[in-house]
Amino acid sequence: TAKLWDVESSVAIQTFQGHQADVMGIDISPSEAGNTFVSGSSDHIAMVWDIRTGAYVQTFEGHESDVNAVRFYPSGDAFVSASDDATCRLFDLRADRQVAIFKKESIIFSCNAVDFSLSGRLLFGGYSDYCVNVWDTLKGSRVATLYGHENRVSSLKVSPDGTALGTGSWDCTIRVWA
Repeated sequence: TAKLWDVESSVAIQTFQGHQADVMGIDISPSEAGNTFVSGSSDHIAMVWDIRTGAYVQTFEGHESDVNAVRFYPSGDAFVSASDDATCRLFDLRADRQVAIFKKESIIFSCNAVDFSLSGRLLFGGYSDYCVNVWDTLKGSRVATLYGHENRVSSLKVSPDGTALGTGSWDCTIRVWA
């Protein structure tokens, strides 16, 4: 369950029910209207929701384990999900289907956090093997691996101007890659 709260009154305005397990992450659409958000859950499913009605409007399956994080593509027409199954999956909202999967047989650790470059060409994934994998979203291939953390990478975010990537880890450090 997710809830929309009125910050000033501390009253729940809307309840979003549909997942059958813990909600692990959400992201609000970058579109002008901003009327949708995506959620990922331990039920292995990602859902797109209409904020105004409280109903889910699309459901995306494919992961074999918990969905730990979700992030909209910069245009808002797609989103990526990251999972304990060691994959990231790109879903197109207009086509209502998965359009890419980012994985390598050598990667066996969960992906905990994701974000896109400003153009959407690169996808950054923070993994439990202490690394950040950088994927080319057009080719579907890994183009780089960032090493430096000494425990799982639990969060990451591209800077608003796109010139840096910040990562957080269970090793109690924050790193900025520029």
